[in-house]
Amino acid sequence: MLQNKPSLILVHEPEKACLDRLVADGFPAERALEISSYLAQSTDLAPEFDELTAACERRGLAFLPVELDDASTALAKADPAATLVWTLTDGIAYFRGAAAPALARLNGLKTIGADDALFALCQDKFRSGAVLGALDLPVPQAGLARDGRWLAEPTRSEAGWFVKPNRLGSKVGIWPDSRCKDLAHALELSRRVYAAYRDDVVVQPYVAGRNVRASFLGVEPDTGAEALGIAFVDSGGDFQTMADSMALYGETGEAARAAGLYSEPVLEPVADTQPAAAATIRRIAERLVSGLGLRDVFSIDFRVEANDHVHLIEFEVCPGLPCFDFRAYCRQQWGMTLADAMAGTAANRLNG
Repeated sequence: MLQNKPSLILVHEPEKACLDRLVADGFPAERALEISSYLAQSTDLAPEFDELTAACERRGLAFLPVELDDASTALAKADPAATLVWTLTDGIAYFRGAAAPALARLNGLKTIGADDALFALCQDKFRSGAVLGALDLPVPQAGLARDGRWLAEPTRSEAGWFVKPNRLGSKVGIWPDSRCKDLAHALELSRRVYAAYRDDVVVQPYVAGRNVRASFLGVEPDTGAEALGIAFVDSGGDFQTMADSMALYGETGEAARAAGLYSEPVLEPVADTQPAAAATIRRIAERLVSGLGLRDVFSIDFRVEANDHVHLIEFEVCPGLPCFDFRAYCRQQWGMTLADAMAGTAANRLNG
């Protein structure tokens, strides 16, 4: 490990390591592949490690990508006075990346992003929704079901319900019928999710509107919500499914692109057509920063109705940095490539 020279350590969990671990734990290979696809950003960013090295070198930094299984040793050897740790992938259940910021704290190292408690919270949709509700934010109230039985019954909903796994990301376990009209079907979906992924499901009232992604990277110190990128994400349907997600990223995405099946969603600034909704989203983001502790880098998902009513769906402390939407945000907000934006952020933190 380099000593004294300012260094950016990027900790990431590869898809293959997760896949092998899940198969060893008894998951069928197809299910393990679906679950591990959440880690596609590690696969997609790896080809740019040389570009990241060069971008860091231009700013006087060393860049060191570290696989999660090697993080304990690497972080124990790092110089606390000259090291910044950036965790690329989170996780507390199927994925283990939330261990990285905790290891950084254990070794007295500075980090990019929220504290380690939020890394755990954001991967549990039911618990994080309860916290967001306690902050009086407009999040749909969720029920919780496990393998066909209610752990917490959902609220009534004339519009039906939306069912999704509690601890999985990247749309894993979301199917075309995940929006359902009756609670018997919601319980059937919970049995399907439990059989495939061993997970609970959250059951929320269905909310109408368009999907919105709010992205944030604080390249400059003291950057506030004015730097939030807020865009409608139009994938051609009411919501994205697991199949849609797997066609966009990682190894499965590479295969989809090679077969001509890749279709990148369209981004449209919310402020262009619904400026009042965009202003509400900025206020919600400010509340999440002050009340929850989001900082440095994050994303937030919303549903926005035509009348500007905003529904907060979930937040992410490890947004998909190499994904199309975050790259577009770096270009539009900061006029930078992803590599330069990451290196600039790290340099400003270490030199600040």
